Amino acid sequence: MTKPFRFGVVAPLTTDLPTWRDRVRRIADSGYSTLLVPDVSRWQPAPGPMVATAAALTDLRVGTWVYASPLRPAWMTAWEAHSLSLLTDGRFEFGIGTGRPGIEDELRELGLPVVPPSERLAQVRETIRAIRDLDGPDRHTPVVMAVRGPKARVLAAEVADTVTFALRAHESRAEVTRLAHEFRTRGELELALHVPIIGDTVAPFMAPPDTDVAALPADSLTLLPKDPAAAAEEIQRRREEIGFSYFVFGADSADTLAPVVAELTGR
Repeated sequence: MTKPFRFGVVAPLTTDLPTWRDRVRRIADSGYSTLLVPDVSRWQPAPGPMVATAAALTDLRVGTWVYASPLRPAWMTAWEAHSLSLLTDGRFEFGIGTGRPGIEDELRELGLPVVPPSERLAQVRETIRAIRDLDGPDRHTPVVMAVRGPKARVLAAEVADTVTFALRAHESRAEVTRLAHEFRTRGELELALHVPIIGDTVAPFMAPPDTDVAALPADSLTLLPKDPAAAAEEIQRRREEIGFSYFVFGADSADTLAPVVAELTGR
């Protein structure tokens, strides 16, 4: 089942606050569906307050891209996510994963337990179970899972509404296609593609700052051409051949790709 296109933007606070607010409003005016914030401690405000602020500024859907499960107790994360769903009148999308590469160093710096990936995945499961309990029968907070390994993919197929793969920059298109087709057996599951590079612009928080764009394969799914017409053509190809319908870009490229969003959203 092919889902209609929608587009999100990861918009961390990397400027002064008024500039960030203006950017959020411009993203909304450009037709993007979702304003997303990362969960990286000490680099910016906490994701909950940022999401609430963005939701108050616009009518955009908002979400986390994504909560790192080992940074806080499962119930506390679920409570915050349920609260955001309630306070935004259902516009919150709960993104969660086991943490970006290097999460172990961050945990040590914060004085938190460094737990193995299997335990971090168990925390994801526990958190999702808790938010379903908090939501009750009358609310369904959409869950977006960032996954990599086979156990995470199995869990996502069971409990998530949207799935995004934690791709490696040099990963082949054929391998990603294989992973995606496994999820297409569930027609209602939305596949999201995290695209950190547009042309030669690397989005903060979405890819390592030392990413060598020139060294990437020409058909890498981590990048799109800067030209809107070429980008739109490639996005349609990725839905047709692989199944991705939700595309997430960095805020620095949101204006560049606004014509793509205007052309493809809802199609």
